[in-house]
Amino acid sequence: MSKIIISPSILSADFANLERDIKRVEDAGADWIHVDVMDGHFVPNITIGVPVVKSIKKISNLPLDVHLMIENPEKYIQPFAQAGSDILTFHYEAVKDVSSVVNIIKSYGVKAGMSIKPKTPAEEILEFLPLLDLVLVMTVEPGFGGQSFIKVCAEKIPLIKKYASENLIIQVDGGINAETAKICTAYGANSLVAGNYIYKSGDIQKAVQSLR
Repeated sequence: MSKIIISPSILSADFANLERDIKRVEDAGADWIHVDVMDGHFVPNITIGVPVVKSIKKISNLPLDVHLMIENPEKYIQPFAQAGSDILTFHYEAVKDVSSVVNIIKSYGVKAGMSIKPKTPAEEILEFLPLLDLVLVMTVEPGFGGQSFIKVCAEKIPLIKKYASENLIIQVDGGINAETAKICTAYGANSLVAGNYIYKSGDIQKAVQSLR
């Protein structure tokens, strides 16, 4: 997979003008829309839920890349899948039985992703790679936008790539900009999530292109 998939995070969009801001990244050549769902328990912040995903699905043709930073994600897979999520990514640290959660996601015809926090070693998840469509390596502590990139986290990517199938999407989220994007793609990442870098830039199209 040579193309780098760019997934702008709407966490950095203007929620009073969400449709406008989604259209702006669509027009700028984004591939997916990244939706950060936080519950105030698994991470110390609360963001958005099922109704927003449902609303976005009505106004965007791009795949919805939904990142569940929540406890007990298995309880919420059905509503998020039915709301129009194309990819559902849960946290390895939030579940007891990875394969069971993956099976629930796939039963709705949705791609299954799994994310790891900065302190979780890549070695812990290698056995699950054949089950997954996507692995999300967090390069900041999940919970807030605008944090600085932690390079040592990106160093997990080559090991994941070594054991991954050719089709596995290796996504990185946290402190991504034109410079850190180069580090991640050199290590083997093929999908980048960026919020502030895209939405706070003066030129959204230029920001999206610079990540490729």
